Parts: sequence; structure tokens; C-alpha cells
Amino acid sequence: MLAFAGASISLAHAAEALVAYRVADGQISAPLTSLPGDPARGKSAALSREGGNCFLCHTFPDAGDTPLGNIGPPLAGVGKRVTAPQLRLRLVDSTRINSLSVMPAYYRTEGLQRVASTYVGKPLLTAQQVEDVIAYLLTLQD
Repeated sequence: MLAFAGASISLAHAAEALVAYRVADGQISAPLTSLPGDPARGKSAALSREGGNCFLCHTFPDAGDTPLGNIGPPLAGVGKRVTAPQLRLRLVDSTRINSLSVMPAYYRTEGLQRVASTYVGKPLLTAQQVEDVIAYLLTLQD
């Protein structure tokens, strides 16, 4: 699953060093970037094959003609149910919440399995993309 989800991610951020983060109480409180996330870029990343490929597993209320998956929970209303720090941990490494999660760790590079050799040691999303996706998900209030 992880190798497939990352198969089309751009290698433009391959050399970017990972930002250190701290997990506490089921969340990552501090943003990974100093720039705030941009919801428009986040939507683009979530609904793009060059981004997070989130649409492969989740439904979105504003996805237009994008074919959507149903493996993960629907994301309608996620901005009301989950805080930014909770979303950050889910995107960075969902296995910290559920060890059996099939959701890719978008910002973890160590201890992964079935990763295409091109992506070994590289995150699927940059720190800014993680923050952008969070900003977008927080707009999904209904």
C-alpha cells in the first residue's frame, strides 16, 4: 500500500531534511513549518496523484469528478471532529494512533515496509504540504 500511494510523488523534495517533531497526548502540537498551511494547496495535494493521493482511500465533499475510495473514513466534517495537532499526527504517522493502520506515513521515513527503492528515506509529503493538507481538512466543517 505505501509503495503504491507514493509511486507518483514528485522527488522535488527528496533532499529536504525532515523537521523534528514531538508526539504527546496523541498529537503533534507544533506546526512543521513557520508558514501557515494554505487550504487551496492542501486540497490540490490531497486530490492529486502528484500529492498525497488521499482520494484513493477517502471521500471528500468537494472532490468534483475525482473518483474516490472508501477504505478510509469519509472526510466530510473532519474539521469539526479533529484538531490540527491530531490531524498532524495522522498525516505524519497514523500508526502512532493505530498500529494496524493502512494509511501511509506521509512524513516518516524510518521503519517502513514495502517502499519502492526510489522513495527509501524520503517523505511522501514535504513539511509544508503536510501543513497545507491540514489547513484544507480544517475547512471541511460539514
